[in-house]
Amino acid sequence: MSAHTPNELHEAFPEDAAAIQRLKRENAHFARLAERHHTVNRAIHRIESGIEAASDERLEGLKRERLHLLDAIAAMLENAPAG
Repeated sequence: MSAHTPNELHEAFPEDAAAIQRLKRENAHFARLAERHHTVNRAIHRIESGIEAASDERLEGLKRERLHLLDAIAAMLENAPAG
């Protein structure tokens, strides 16, 4: 696996890097969402890289979950107080 996994949170929300770090520390729900996004994103990367085998349905399910997580994270970032 390459050292770089695409679609990490800091790439999806580059202007919100400080808010992401702050929310990970201060908001347990946000931290869980971010960790789940990281886990799902790595799984997708392993499948797409051929490191791990999975059905098309499994891959598509993971991609849908990643999108839902990104939507939830984006909403929390949008509503986060400036810090």
